[in-house]
Amino acid sequence: MEQTAAAKVAPTVAPTGAQTAAATGADLLAEIPLIDAVGGGPLALLRTQPERLSALLAAARRRYGRLVLNLGDRATRQWLARSRNPYAHELAAVAAHIGLPGALLLNLSYEWACTSGVAADPNAGGSRMLRTLDWPMEEIGRNAVVIRQDGGAGAYYSVGWPGYVGVLTAMAPGRFSIAINQPPMRRISGACWLDWAVNRTGVWRGLGLPPSHLTRSICDTATSYAEARRRLIETPLCIPAFFILAGASADEGCVIERSEARAAVHDAPAAIANHWLGLSIPGHDRGTDSHGRRERMSKLLHRPDVESFDWVRPPILNATTRLAAVANAASSELSVIGYERSRQATKPFRLAEHPGGGRTRTTPAPALAGPA
Repeated sequence: MEQTAAAKVAPTVAPTGAQTAAATGADLLAEIPLIDAVGGGPLALLRTQPERLSALLAAARRRYGRLVLNLGDRATRQWLARSRNPYAHELAAVAAHIGLPGALLLNLSYEWACTSGVAADPNAGGSRMLRTLDWPMEEIGRNAVVIRQDGGAGAYYSVGWPGYVGVLTAMAPGRFSIAINQPPMRRISGACWLDWAVNRTGVWRGLGLPPSHLTRSICDTATSYAEARRRLIETPLCIPAFFILAGASADEGCVIERSEARAAVHDAPAAIANHWLGLSIPGHDRGTDSHGRRERMSKLLHRPDVESFDWVRPPILNATTRLAAVANAASSELSVIGYERSRQATKPFRLAEHPGGGRTRTTPAPALAGPA
């Protein structure tokens, strides 16, 4: 039976004069809302954000075209049926609600690059995660939302978009912060376009979890950093991924490189972009200047003044940068800014400025009903 509970947009606290002055043209910047989706699920989130959803779908059609979106949805639907994916019923409900091509394919899209790092927080204690996400598709930064969810292990806050079922960046107060980077596209033929097609076929052929669904499952059900770390290392995947994990203690932090079945772990302080460090897998590096971005991030890990986001500069900042985030599970901190075309596109989101942000536990959100 379909849920009917509506997601709630949490009230915001007006920014201080200093915060307003810090952003150029602040009145023209979009807000990143906090959406309480506990008890409402993905459909309730879609219903509260129709304008953002429309902008994202229009951007997808411009970039990929209807034919690619239609074919991708068809292949993804067949893969979901074979793989017994735990979120297949949510994806089907989202696709049915949207009624336009692209809902399934974009949920399993891996055409992005990122720069991330984890180290002990020099200010607030605990372990801190710094993270940027790059994606060629526009409107991702301007239309980002922060979603409050709870799958049973406690409330957590995911940075995402209406219609997106997985988790790419999240902070679970008192437990951990987590993010995904994309490894190089596996080199098979030497021709980038052919390798892309073969790698995409490999995703649909494999029966392991997509990385974004593994992070969602861990946020939903893992009660500790140790459990999250173990599952990120051991769970079979349908495609390689880099995971960044920061616990609630200063000594809990790591970067995990994953193939479908192997892992290489780098304890904090550690930084990762989009090239392999510990696993030798030939591939096409993703994004702009992956080595330069990682080197820059490595120098930022112990910097105390990251709240202003002035560390988001080239080479970390580039034309495809869409999000930057700072997260600390010990202090329940989550700060986010959206970007478009190398420019700030949103006002800073700070969880602490929202009443009760990051400091409450809730009852689990009921899952959407699966197929009969």
